[in-house]
Amino acid sequence: MKKSFLALRVIGAVLPIIFICFSGCEKDDNNTVTDIDGNIYHTVSIGTQVWMVENLKVTHYQNGDTIPNVSDSTAWDDLTGGAYCDIFNNEANAFIYGHLYNWYAVNDSRKLCPVGWHVPTDDDWEILIGNLGGEDVAGGKMKETDTIHWHSPNTGATNESGFTGLPGGCRRHDGPFHYFTYYSFWWTAIQENSQLAWYRSLVHDTPGIFLNHYGKDYGLSVRCVRDRK
Repeated sequence: MKKSFLALRVIGAVLPIIFICFSGCEKDDNNTVTDIDGNIYHTVSIGTQVWMVENLKVTHYQNGDTIPNVSDSTAWDDLTGGAYCDIFNNEANAFIYGHLYNWYAVNDSRKLCPVGWHVPTDDDWEILIGNLGGEDVAGGKMKETDTIHWHSPNTGATNESGFTGLPGGCRRHDGPFHYFTYYSFWWTAIQENSQLAWYRSLVHDTPGIFLNHYGKDYGLSVRCVRDRK
């Protein structure tokens, strides 16, 4: 069995824990990747793909330009360009859950993910889901186990993929934060139209994974997948 590591908070303390990969995943030979800010992410191979194990928490695009950190609700609602925020505007939450980004940041030509990585298309997600047995069960294989972070019941959670999905919730277009501990939301790189873009989500009370769209002015988590060679 292969192992990888994720840090989490337990009653206010930061402790390392181990998650174990079962069938369908293995620790990547080059098992970390570093973003432009120096944040280090663990990686996991799932089928033919390599995914980050943690949500993105970068604050600069690939070229070094700053991504605005917008905490004010009115300012967030007025955005037409890329920005990020922390869950409940608490910087400490980024350590576990990463930042929340609007889709304008996802779609920016300066790029969010490290060189050699990208925000997944829905085709990338479909490959992952297929490797994990389909939409009805893949979510459980992607969710972190237990209820330290997930609201009970964390139905079907085995994390046998090593993906370690966490429920960071989302930020609405008008500023409030919703679904923390209940849902994971990750942007795809695909838009529905000029106002909407697609996301994938996991939910605390089902082992499935879901596809839907939100306004591009919502704040969601981002996971990066390695470019195919």
